[in-house]
Amino acid sequence: MLFSNKIKVYAFVGPSGTGKSYRAQMVANEKNIKYIIDDGLLIKENQIIAGESAKKAHTKIETVKEAIFLDNEKKKEIVNAISKNKVESILILGTSDGMVQKIAKNLGLPEIEEIIYITDVATQQEMETARRIRVTEGKHVIPVPTFEIKKDFSGYLLDPLQIFKSKGAGQKPYIAEKSIIRPTFSYLGNFTISDSVFKGIVEYLATKMPSIYKVIRTRINNLGEGVDIYMEVSVVYGFNVIEGLNDFKQRAKREIENLTAMNVTEIEVIAKNIHVPEEK
Repeated sequence: MLFSNKIKVYAFVGPSGTGKSYRAQMVANEKNIKYIIDDGLLIKENQIIAGESAKKAHTKIETVKEAIFLDNEKKKEIVNAISKNKVESILILGTSDGMVQKIAKNLGLPEIEEIIYITDVATQQEMETARRIRVTEGKHVIPVPTFEIKKDFSGYLLDPLQIFKSKGAGQKPYIAEKSIIRPTFSYLGNFTISDSVFKGIVEYLATKMPSIYKVIRTRINNLGEGVDIYMEVSVVYGFNVIEGLNDFKQRAKREIENLTAMNVTEIEVIAKNIHVPEEK
């Protein structure tokens, strides 16, 4: 699909790790641009409209291929979303003039009207700081709130990052939340989490629940995109079984996701029997 020339296309260019994604929404806001293309994602303000982050790719080559939309299915998803949302202006992020031009061409967008460079909006010191954090800590920024991408980044360490920028007296300040991620395959190397870790967490939490007497059986199924947990427990007589187990499931999900960065896709807890405490 070739879009009409009514769409105004802008680009934001800078070397990898110099802070483009960090500043993307500020640049878009100043140019009154509602949509951003960044590493395979189509973003409107603080919401992902379509696409899958190229930051999930397992190699640098795969990351580049996904970022410039060489995959026909992923390209089609973005093109359809641009058409459906009647996009009037869009900001494309890339590491070079050639890259942003290739993205625009692959998506059938008009020629880029203006290119903004990272050096136009960031000092040398700020870029060096951003680059040092990327190299030493392997952290990437995605210009959307953490809740927007958490479900898609199971196994990645996620942290919210709030941005506040004053525009001067009498003008509305710019406030946004972005997400910092460190992939499992980052510069710091891979990490894996054994099923026994998840098992240990949920069984420990069960011992802290007054409504659960003991854990009879635990099964963990790590699916990559998240963890399925199945448990059989003995409950204490006198407690509301449904309320007690629901409370436990909520606590278990929260603790596992906080401690491991893995999504919990399902927790099934079965009350197999009832323990009646001996009367004193």
